[in-house]
Amino acid sequence: MAANLTTVQALAVLQKNSDQLFLVVTGLFVFFMQAGFGFREAGSVRSKNTTNILVRTMLNVFISGIAYWAIGYAFAYGTPSNFFLGHSNFFLSLPVVDVTHARWFFQFTLAATCVSIVSGALSERAEFAACLVYAMLIAGFLYPVVSHWAWDPTGWLRTGAGDAGLVFPNFSRRLFQDFAGSGVVHMTGGAIALVGAIMVGRRIGRFEGRRAVRIPEHNVPLVSLGTFMMFLGLLAFNVGAQGAISRSGDGEAVSVITVNTVISASMGGLVAMLLKRVGILGKPNWTYLTAANGALTGMVSIAAGCNEVYTWGALVIGTVAGLTYCMWSRLLQALRIDDPVDTIAVHLGGGFWGLVAAPILSRNGIIQEVSTMNLKLFGWNLAGAVAIFGWGVVTAVVIFGIMKCFGALRVDGEVEMQGLDIPKHDEPAYPQDGYGHGWRQGSDRKYAGVNNDGYVTSAATDGFVTSAVPISKIAVPEKPRGAAPLAPVIYDDVPYIREMQVSGRAPRDLRDPRDMVLSRDPRDSATYYVNQPYF
Repeated sequence: MAANLTTVQALAVLQKNSDQLFLVVTGLFVFFMQAGFGFREAGSVRSKNTTNILVRTMLNVFISGIAYWAIGYAFAYGTPSNFFLGHSNFFLSLPVVDVTHARWFFQFTLAATCVSIVSGALSERAEFAACLVYAMLIAGFLYPVVSHWAWDPTGWLRTGAGDAGLVFPNFSRRLFQDFAGSGVVHMTGGAIALVGAIMVGRRIGRFEGRRAVRIPEHNVPLVSLGTFMMFLGLLAFNVGAQGAISRSGDGEAVSVITVNTVISASMGGLVAMLLKRVGILGKPNWTYLTAANGALTGMVSIAAGCNEVYTWGALVIGTVAGLTYCMWSRLLQALRIDDPVDTIAVHLGGGFWGLVAAPILSRNGIIQEVSTMNLKLFGWNLAGAVAIFGWGVVTAVVIFGIMKCFGALRVDGEVEMQGLDIPKHDEPAYPQDGYGHGWRQGSDRKYAGVNNDGYVTSAATDGFVTSAVPISKIAVPEKPRGAAPLAPVIYDDVPYIREMQVSGRAPRDLRDPRDMVLSRDPRDSATYYVNQPYF
């Protein structure tokens, strides 16, 4: 008997430990997704704002950790609680029992994800201090309240707000079907990001009248690296929502979640790329960024029902997710809402579609049986989507509105044009002094280079420097006597000027771009872009 009791106790300990390990490991991968957010956003903006993006991403994690520990977890899962929020266990004042601390860690990574969703939409023009304020409020209050509604046993979305018509004997399915956060995390972040992008305003030069002007990303490989990190993080995001691995059926559930997430992401990326290729999103071409955003939208959309749908259902969700991304992206451009990384289209659009699709395509959903109960569940998910969107919009209007009234939401125009890295951080991501080498470039030809002091040096055939002049004095080389006329200069080393020349907004025979000021918008003076090697 003693041996049997010991065995039972050992199995109980193993079960508890395995569940905690499961939450911690999946949480670690979701935590690693913050690096994906950082790389993806940094690569999607101009290089003059790279450091600002990376610092904000790092501080999002730090602030979210403290805020969620102090008050966030208490508002989400504190006991006792009411239908709206928890109101106890602040500063994680709980004993180390079962999976409490492991659950806190996993939920903290979701709160940090919600914050990072908002951060991307405000890139390149939001005040640094404003980013710190909204990070604290989202992780400490806005997201925890929504997660309490949907995932806490007393939350009104989970319990049906006390409506006896939604509850009947032997009903084991969730009333509000949002297994891994299509609404709770992604729609919440997307709604706040939408309000933030509107209130902070458009980047200078993003629109000319009603026409959208493309501001190119500075590093597509960096975007690609960040995107694949996010793929991995979102897989763990959906898998970790299972919450345990030791119960009967947990292994099968985790496998189904993984397969459905991969299928939806794959189809979302393919559909978005094909729609771009046929010209739905402007010039028809095979675009990496469109495919990546379509795949991310597929992963966001499947989160609500990833444990309940068949694989063909995941295929349908991913297909519509790719179309959803394209439609939302076009709509935002038509409304002249500036979102540098399309985070609103991915998370708000994809999250809403996920909440709509879950009660339709689940194994016992409307697609299988059009019953009164299934229609009620569908309506309940729609009500939840409206409530989440309304909560995010109203609270965001208050937060961003107050900061805007005090002039603390957006940087001034000069700082925006010059980039945030140097005035805000004094830490350029690509310092000019960090480039170049000391080797001779050849003894049989004349060459020129830029030294670390910002001077252009010229060398004779022996390779020694014979003169040095400030780079600001350099224009187009003079034509030697008797030589053919010089061809128009294309400034390949100054991407902004080159784009202006190719598009016809700047003369192709430009001798010194410092003399050029764009006629369409005086704020687009070329002076800065030539004086800075990166922007």
